Amino acid sequence: MNLESLKPSIVIDARGSACPGPILEAKKGIAKVKRGEILEVLSSDSGTRVDLPVWVKRVGHEYLGLIEAEGYYRLFIRRKK
Repeated sequence: MNLESLKPSIVIDARGSACPGPILEAKKGIAKVKRGEILEVLSSDSGTRVDLPVWVKRVGHEYLGLIEAEGYYRLFIRRKK
């Protein structure tokens, strides 16, 4: 799967926010997308690379991966339920 070609329904910009900010923003954002749609989270906190996939798995969604951008990360989640 090419992450660059994904079309997220919503993009959450959590850059500049430290943990647990990006996770809290993702939690709010995932509630706004329909089942099967994609949420993209932008984060400059390196801990998000580890914490977000753990949270996604725990709550039953699908973590699709991340892209390292200039000074931040683009993380992709598919809502499963």
